[in-house]
Amino acid sequence: MDSKYGFLKMNLAEFENWINSQRIARTILYVQQHHTWVPNYSHFNGNNHFERQLAMKNHHVGSNGWSDIGQHFTIFPDGMIVTGRSLEATPACIYGNNQHSICFEHLGNFDIGGDQMTNEQRNSIIRTTALICQKFNLPVNPINIIYHHWFELGTGRRNDGSGNNKSCPGTNFFGGNKVQDFNQNFAPLIQRELSGNPLPPVPSDLRYGVVTANLLNVRVAPTGSAAKASDRNPVARGAVLRIYDEVNNWLKISRSQSHWVYNRYVEEVKRATVNASVLRVRSGPGTSYSIVGNLPKSEEVFISEESNGWCKLALEEKWLSKQYLDFVA
Repeated sequence: MDSKYGFLKMNLAEFENWINSQRIARTILYVQQHHTWVPNYSHFNGNNHFERQLAMKNHHVGSNGWSDIGQHFTIFPDGMIVTGRSLEATPACIYGNNQHSICFEHLGNFDIGGDQMTNEQRNSIIRTTALICQKFNLPVNPINIIYHHWFELGTGRRNDGSGNNKSCPGTNFFGGNKVQDFNQNFAPLIQRELSGNPLPPVPSDLRYGVVTANLLNVRVAPTGSAAKASDRNPVARGAVLRIYDEVNNWLKISRSQSHWVYNRYVEEVKRATVNASVLRVRSGPGTSYSIVGNLPKSEEVFISEESNGWCKLALEEKWLSKQYLDFVA
């Protein structure tokens, strides 16, 4: 494992040990798949992982105006994985659909006629995706593993590639970038990786809360005088935390570690799943309000407020009809 410019570079075995050791407070529901398009294989010489990652960060910050590099990880043609932004930070990769996500960028142009993906990169993409699914208890389906191509570029609405969409992660990414390509080609490879490692059950009494402070410190005991947890970054506003216990207005956010946050800065939310084929998202609690998006069946959401049969998404002025939501008991 090497480090430079604030990034870590790991091979697949090192990544597996590293990701399994990470303590991440925010709830992860999605894994995003992207290709860089540019830079592509012609820009990689086998030794310039850090330079390429730094160049992407400089572009994202200097040209796009983002706070950091957009992705959490970049996977290179030789199969090496380089870290990007903090895992506690929401990525900047799919407009309007970044919350609760881990973002992978795969260096290369995987459109038809572009780069031919190496076996090393292919293996790393499959294995890292499976490891994220295993760590965060994510089912292998086109709701929880998503391609950028499935979301309209200008609005962020999911249309499964039928309108104004990027080709990302490429028209030749594991046989194609359509939902049916994912189901036929990519999903079975992830399932095979997970076949000997079943996903753990989600505790039935688990509660959730959304962070309302800009940054919320995690402490090793339920008191403000306790030390900050050394193996966790502060949690950013908008992150949804898993709550395992509550003691004297402090919330325990780890099942296995003594990690606590102050409940003054956490608003309790309820987890729900969309049961309609397509659920319209509105700007207020009623059909008279404008439509601002739509959600596909089985999409998971976090609800902070209810009003006359309508449910408000946490920290957003977006509302859903309650009759089309199934709440997690």
